[in-house]
Amino acid sequence: MLQPGVNKFSLRMFGSHKGVAAEQERVKSFGVWIIHPYSDFRFYWDIVMLVLMMSNLDQNTLPWITFNVLSDTLFLMDLVLNFRTGIPGEDSHIILDPKEIRMHYLRTWFLVDFVSSIPVDYIFLIVDLESRLDSTDLYRTTRALRIVRFTKILSLLRLLRLSRLIRYIHQWEEIFHMTYDLASAVVRIVNLIGMMLLLCHWDGCLTFMVPMLQDFPPDCWVSKNNMVNSTWHIQYSYSLFMAMSHMLCIGYGAHPPEGISDVWLTMVSMVVGATCYAMFLGHAANLVQSLDASHRQYQEKYKQVEQYMSFHKLPADVRQRIHDYYEQRFQGKMFDEDSILGELSDPLKEEIVSYNCRGLVANMPLFANTDPHFVTVILTKLRFEVFQPGDLIIREGTLGRKMYFIQHGAVTVIPRGTKGDYPQ
Repeated sequence: MLQPGVNKFSLRMFGSHKGVAAEQERVKSFGVWIIHPYSDFRFYWDIVMLVLMMSNLDQNTLPWITFNVLSDTLFLMDLVLNFRTGIPGEDSHIILDPKEIRMHYLRTWFLVDFVSSIPVDYIFLIVDLESRLDSTDLYRTTRALRIVRFTKILSLLRLLRLSRLIRYIHQWEEIFHMTYDLASAVVRIVNLIGMMLLLCHWDGCLTFMVPMLQDFPPDCWVSKNNMVNSTWHIQYSYSLFMAMSHMLCIGYGAHPPEGISDVWLTMVSMVVGATCYAMFLGHAANLVQSLDASHRQYQEKYKQVEQYMSFHKLPADVRQRIHDYYEQRFQGKMFDEDSILGELSDPLKEEIVSYNCRGLVANMPLFANTDPHFVTVILTKLRFEVFQPGDLIIREGTLGRKMYFIQHGAVTVIPRGTKGDYPQ
């Protein structure tokens, strides 16, 4: 569980099954409690942490208090596990030395993670228990009010857990990029949408928390909508609506902001929303372009052909023949096949060429009962060409420098001296 498993990502990361096995042995050599960053345990642990980051509710009910105490405990455990989790370095090298891991973590994310992991609910329970044991009712009431206000302010520190969320999402993007290539663009879009929804959620919570910390002044939006004593479902729904209205710049909700705190919250929401909107458009444009790159390349090439025909003022019938040629030759998609095949190894190149020409080999009597190696050598020398109806391929008596194999279509052989119209 603490070592990298054998999967598509690890095979691409470490090269082969032998490379994965060597990495597993390397993890064992550094001790029992070293966690590989690409292990199954770390993967599922990060999922649990993501769920806990998105779940929080300020209610003094036993189930939610229990949940918050449990989440604080798990975040403290995550802080400890980060000191024992390997760090991806340069050139796919994973740092597993405990001393290097500790120093790297202390220099980078430890302070932010530590502050965001302060057990707020532990503090609330301990101090609340002390206040209940106090005999003075007035003192206990005043102390309890200060405690509630203090813990609500401390709960803002949990927003720093966003740094962990961003790190986890970035790691998952790298995994999907290495494992599924094109799917990584979709993963980035999904992550961006999820991040936008999470920011809307946090913005809605912040929109309600600020007037709550001010004891709901008369000019705040909560008091104007008579929701001070409403259920948390209604309060959250209106808070989320206001946050999304601000972030999408489509209005100010039921009432425009009046208090200085509401004005600043609205401005922050609008800036964050505009930034997310610009990022979403950029990622969406990249996704659309990457979905069918070959068709986009064909369209760009054909636009150049159209401009060429227009510049030279070619006749309409010639333009139509050029259009038909490109449609038949490329069929709406353009690849640099010579460059692609040239980058492959010879065995893989021969296998691809043999597969692409399997119909030609099956229908060609010349290749029947012929040595497969001879057929493969011939196929690698072939060059794909397209001829249109009416094209003259070769004349009788011409010095033969080429041999043609017909894969699709038919040709007409016309003897020398024949006159008249010929079939197309």
